Amino acid sequence: MLSCISSCGRCDYCRAGRYGQCRGGGGWILGHLIDGVQAEYVRVPFADTSTYRLPQSVTDEAALLLADVLPTAYEVGVLSGRVSPGQSVAVVGAGPIGLAAITTAKLLSPSLIVAIDEARTRCDAAKSFGADISIEPDEQCVEQVMAATDGLGVDVAIEAVGTPAAFELCTKLVRPGGHVANIGVHGRPATLHLEDLWIKDVTITTGLVDTSSTTTLLKMTAAGRFDTGAFITHRFGLDEMQEAYDVFARSAETGALKVALFRK
Repeated sequence: MLSCISSCGRCDYCRAGRYGQCRGGGGWILGHLIDGVQAEYVRVPFADTSTYRLPQSVTDEAALLLADVLPTAYEVGVLSGRVSPGQSVAVVGAGPIGLAAITTAKLLSPSLIVAIDEARTRCDAAKSFGADISIEPDEQCVEQVMAATDGLGVDVAIEAVGTPAAFELCTKLVRPGGHVANIGVHGRPATLHLEDLWIKDVTITTGLVDTSSTTTLLKMTAAGRFDTGAFITHRFGLDEMQEAYDVFARSAETGALKVALFRK
């Protein structure tokens, strides 16, 4: 299995397990600085330190989620957000990353998980992945979350969309002393309402996944702790790539969560 993050294995960041910040030529390379892996053959940078041998019990399809989705949600969302037993968690965005955040947050036994998404199909999917409540980000969204958390808001708000609206919603949902963990990749500026947040002792974290948790998540997948097959709703051959992208682009209509490409 190829990791989405490449590690030189020698620089100070890699030695500290922060492979996403590699200064030896690694980091986010595949699909960013060089061509990615949606091809029959690929060149793998730092293969000795950036690939993982799969146990017999882990299928190729299950391994797809370990290359990026599960480590990203777990590290940048759940671990950086410091989810702990008994806490309340809101996940804004119920796409593959948001669903993976719900899945891995459950490992730490929160008392409440709220999923928020504009698409009703994804709200329904979030419930099947373990969310206790799923709602749409309408005018009553904040009121509903407050009602479910004794009027305080959630302990951890995980942003899994990458839009200003999603980030700002997270800052409205988090309680005093809480944590906003931003996973989404932002292409536009988002307003940071420090006039409201500074007095609430709110912590905000961002980050690029390091994939330092991949080995742990791989062991858990091999032990059957994750239903990785539930993430993948559509499968296509490499020669059907255009159709695959079209289906994923119309996810609200097609119900697509994760689309997998295979070499036939």
